[in-house]
Amino acid sequence: MLRVSAGVAASGFFGWRVVWAAFAVAVFGWGVGFYGPPVFLYAIHEARGWPVSLVSAAVTCHFLLGAVVVANLATLHRRFGLVAVTRAAAIAAALGFLGWALAREPWQLFAATLLTGFGWAATGAAAINAMVSPWFARRRPAALSTAYNGASVGGVVLSPLWVVLIAALGFTSAAAAVGALMVLTIWWLSGRYLGRTPAGMGLLPDGDAPGTPALARAGSTAEPLPGAALWRSRRFITLAAATSLGLFAQIGLIAHLFSLVVPALGVQLAGFAAGLATACAIAGRTGMGWLLPPGADRRRALALNYGLQLCGSLVLLTAGGTSIPLLLLGVVLFGLGLGNATSLPPLIVQQDFAPADTARAVALVTACSQACYAFAPGGLRAVARSGRHGRRAPRQGRHAAVHHGGRRPARRGGRRHPGPPGAGTAGSGPSLNTSPRSIVMRVLERLFCNYMWLAWVGLLVSDRGARPEQQPTMPGSSGEACRCLMPDRTILPGW
Repeated sequence: MLRVSAGVAASGFFGWRVVWAAFAVAVFGWGVGFYGPPVFLYAIHEARGWPVSLVSAAVTCHFLLGAVVVANLATLHRRFGLVAVTRAAAIAAALGFLGWALAREPWQLFAATLLTGFGWAATGAAAINAMVSPWFARRRPAALSTAYNGASVGGVVLSPLWVVLIAALGFTSAAAAVGALMVLTIWWLSGRYLGRTPAGMGLLPDGDAPGTPALARAGSTAEPLPGAALWRSRRFITLAAATSLGLFAQIGLIAHLFSLVVPALGVQLAGFAAGLATACAIAGRTGMGWLLPPGADRRRALALNYGLQLCGSLVLLTAGGTSIPLLLLGVVLFGLGLGNATSLPPLIVQQDFAPADTARAVALVTACSQACYAFAPGGLRAVARSGRHGRRAPRQGRHAAVHHGGRRPARRGGRRHPGPPGAGTAGSGPSLNTSPRSIVMRVLERLFCNYMWLAWVGLLVSDRGARPEQQPTMPGSSGEACRCLMPDRTILPGW
């Protein structure tokens, strides 16, 4: 055991190799299971002629089934092991999305979501945390931020790659090629890196040498919360609520971001704006992970992150869809907080819960947020279409605008024709503008309101009363901040 430790020390702490293996898993997990379905929706609609609403329902089912699996992921890891579950997830995702491509009937598409939902869940946020967390305590923020950056890289690389491959090879061949590469890569990485543990290699977390005073593990003083006690915990409820609202707002805005900036920027620059948001997500996550002091209140950090995104949403709303500088500034502010919404909740769990509850709490928080954001794009668009007077608008405005060229039909029963939208008449109901730009503005208004509530929830979860009464202490002065957190490594050269 001492020989193993000496060899590993000579070549660098093995935990960072695990981090980069988790990074690669995240590239495939998000690139296939998260960013892939929106591309597949269009491909299936074009190939089969099925309604977009039908295929969209399958995408929602994919994420909901994934949420069910995530809620039980800690149990699966304990029973079958991390390596076996991760390898099975890669195979399930590859076969499942091949099933999407081969589906000839709608029921076959929904049946395939059973496989893809499991594949996404076991290579997503909770799974990445399970791979990395045993190796790090003090440096866990930096380690997780590095691994989670694979999610953003997966979106940058695999999203356009899916489009190119489907256009060149067809959906079936593209799904088979990417699926085979995913299975081979994750199978090898799992056996080579993910199957080892610090204890099995005679190592301490963070690569500390034997005899080094260990930093008290955050959350170690909290009482265990077995079974249903976790669901009754104020710490868990507030964290799950804030994370669910945050990701709902984020996914909703991302789904409509392209439509928001196209009128002012054009198609090419709108694509640049989407890439800018992803680059800012990587920068924000990396900065937070490497600069967050070990003893910092991570709930307050999450609240500040939501506050930054609230400012971004407000700037986008102020831009009115026309001001290019304000649109780009809003994208940057909003994008800087995108990555932290995924990486900070596991760090809060580490700080607030007993080590025995950490894996289960992370899985359940992830499951709650995933079940929530599965409805974000369609839900926010439906809310936006309803307008400010949505309870009366659908029959009077939306359907009329769609089916009658923008003019409302005359009402039966002798009631007065209200005229074209925007004209209005005395005593008539409010008009509703259903142009794409107006819809985007109403989406932003709802998102702004959502973030107003979200900021309140963030402040609620940052309340010291939601934390354990006894806080873990750090050796040395409390003024030690970034100095002891920065290992002699760099992340993502070129970004």
